Amino acid sequence: MLNLPNTLALLRVLMAPVMFFFLVDRNSSLLAGIHPSWLDYFAALLFVLASVTDFFDGFIARSWKQTTKLGAILDPLADKMLVLAAFLGLMYIDRASPWAILLILVREFFITGLRVLMAGEGRSVKASFIGKTKTVTQMFAIGFLMMDWSYGTLLLWIAVVITLYSGFEYVYTYIRTS
Repeated sequence: MLNLPNTLALLRVLMAPVMFFFLVDRNSSLLAGIHPSWLDYFAALLFVLASVTDFFDGFIARSWKQTTKLGAILDPLADKMLVLAAFLGLMYIDRASPWAILLILVREFFITGLRVLMAGEGRSVKASFIGKTKTVTQMFAIGFLMMDWSYGTLLLWIAVVITLYSGFEYVYTYIRTS
């Protein structure tokens, strides 16, 4: 069912490639004459809007009792698409370390697979506090890197550490509860 929370998640899925376009197709005829700093602003604005929809789709789904199976799949997929598009775009324009991006993406794919396995076993796959902290830290790092602000690289490496730690926490929880 395409309720408001699912619509917001779908909107996030659609925003990800547009944001990516602003980051990587700077020489496109569609963007001719637009200063690169404005392309950064557009990409960052889309990223912020998409990030806000992430908060609201979960909040609305829980408070209005509109959680659905589609939403349980669509929401994390939209999050991964947004983060993947942002990090790959930032790496493409040489604002993010390929090593940092590799570590983050490997963790994301591995833990997504582990969560699917856990769900298939009928086990809880709710995000932990450190998992939510990971998401917020990644989002701040992405925002700083998009705007080419100071400390973006430092925030990225802090996000890497928190991302890896949260991944170990998922694995530890899986092993402990098996």
